[in-house]
Amino acid sequence: MQQQMATANNIRQRLQATTNTVVCGQTIRNRLHNFGLRARRPVRGTTLPANHRAARRAWCTQHVRWQRQQWAQVLFTDEYRFCVEPADGRIRVWRRRGERFAIGAVLERQRFGGGSVMVWGGISTRLRTPLYHVVGNLTGVHYQNEILQPLVVPALQAIGPRAILQDDNAPPHRSAAVNTFIQQARVNRMLWPANSPDLNPIEHMWDELCRRVQEYHTPPVNLGQLLQWLQQEWNGVPKAFICNLIHSMRQRCVQCLAHNGGHTRY
Repeated sequence: MQQQMATANNIRQRLQATTNTVVCGQTIRNRLHNFGLRARRPVRGTTLPANHRAARRAWCTQHVRWQRQQWAQVLFTDEYRFCVEPADGRIRVWRRRGERFAIGAVLERQRFGGGSVMVWGGISTRLRTPLYHVVGNLTGVHYQNEILQPLVVPALQAIGPRAILQDDNAPPHRSAAVNTFIQQARVNRMLWPANSPDLNPIEHMWDELCRRVQEYHTPPVNLGQLLQWLQQEWNGVPKAFICNLIHSMRQRCVQCLAHNGGHTRY
C-alpha cells in the first residue's frame, strides 16, 4: 500500500538511492501512465488488522449461503450523526482566474457544521422502525431503555419468532446491562465482526437520507428542522429500495471473501 501511495518524486529519490540512476519525476509519471496507472484519490476505509480480516472472513463464510428468506428475519440497526451543513468535497464552483474570493465563488459555512443530530434506526425487508432522535451521549442504559425495549423488541416480534437483531460492537451495545436485557428478553442477536460497516446495508440508508435532505432548496435553519426532514425522508424511502439493500447481503459476503476479508465496494 505504501508503494502505491508513493509520489513520483518519492520513486525518483528511491531509484537514485538504490541504483544511482537519475531521472526526472515526469519521466516516472510517463512510465506509470504507460502501464495504465493514474493518480487517483484513495477510497477511505476503516482500519482492518489481520484479526479483524480473519473475523470478517469467518462471518462471511458462515453467511454467504444464506437465502433471502433468512436475511428477511434480520433487523439491521445503527446510529448516525447528521450535520446541518454536511461536508461535501465534491462541490465545485465555476469561476475565472483571479475570482477565487469573488462573491458567489466562496462556499460559506458555519463553524463546526452548524451543529448535528444523532439518530438511530432499524430496517428489514418487512418493516422499518421509527427514526429515533438520540439526545446526548448514547449509553448502555439509554440504549436499553429508549431503543431496545420500546423499539427493537416490538419490531422483532412483528418480524416473527425467528427474528434476529443486528447491531455493531459499539460500547453501548455491548454493555453488561444491555447483555443482561438481551438474555432476559430472549432476543436472538447476530454476532457481528468488528469494523464492518460495509457489511451493514443500513449504511446505504444513511447515504440515501443525506442525498434526500441535500436536495432541498435551502439547508435546514436549525437542528429541529433537520431532524424533521430526516424523519420525513426516512419514512419516504420506498420499501423496494430497502429490500434491494438487504438482498445485496450475499454479494457483500462474496466480495469480502474475494478480498480475503478486506474492504469491499460497499
